[in-house]
Amino acid sequence: MGNPSLHSIHVHPLKAARGVALHEAVVEPWGLAGDRRWVLVDEAGKVITQRPHPRMALAAAEPLPGGGLVLSAPGREPLTVTVPEPAGTTTVEIWRDKVEGVLAGSAAHAWFSDYLGLDVRLVHLDDPATRRPIDPEYARPGETVSFADGYPLLLTTLASLDAVNSLIAQGDHPDEGPLPMNRFRPNVVVAGTGAWAEDDWRRIAIGEVTFRVAKMCGRCVVTTTDQGTAERGREPLRTLGRHRRFGDKLVFGQNLVPESVGTVRIGDPVRVLA
Repeated sequence: MGNPSLHSIHVHPLKAARGVALHEAVVEPWGLAGDRRWVLVDEAGKVITQRPHPRMALAAAEPLPGGGLVLSAPGREPLTVTVPEPAGTTTVEIWRDKVEGVLAGSAAHAWFSDYLGLDVRLVHLDDPATRRPIDPEYARPGETVSFADGYPLLLTTLASLDAVNSLIAQGDHPDEGPLPMNRFRPNVVVAGTGAWAEDDWRRIAIGEVTFRVAKMCGRCVVTTTDQGTAERGREPLRTLGRHRRFGDKLVFGQNLVPESVGTVRIGDPVRVLA
């Protein structure tokens, strides 16, 4: 193989909404700057994702300087949302965690409630340094994460996507492939490796920034959702179930925890340190 390098960078300013491709990004202790700092919650405070609401894939949240968003979605007029003043917090239930965040203005709640046909509220993570510790089984004291599923960054490789698409082509539903990388919603995509090389990584450097590889990423029904149409199929879960089952998890990608901060850029060399 060639020398591994950073092929692409992606942030998802609003959890479950469309991703944004960047040429460079600042790595903060809790993830890429601007990644998953906003989330939608239902009336009970539970996080809204594409799992039950695939139309979230069609909603876009373009980041603004200062952390605000421009929301857009099919059939909706765009709405600009500013970062709310931290006058008080509301509790967000995200998987097994309860995390404090700050409610956006009522216009944002109404905009998304109308789009989804569901009573929802938009919440901003005001203080990622203190609000949500990473699972202590895989983290060091003081390490935190945004509204991401569990870890600061998700890494995937082009070679592993090629391998999955090759397996889909040989499977029961070849018409569902090849799948694009956005099905897996990564933060950083690496080129120049062998398929599944990332399974063996424990520490890596992307440019000047070092990362610990915390654990494999178990995949869910979101990967079967076409991010451009919100339609669902069977792949890649059927193929991952046959070829990438580790315990009770269907695995694609690796979760990373930053060990340092800095800026990563497309083309940066990726070095395996351990």
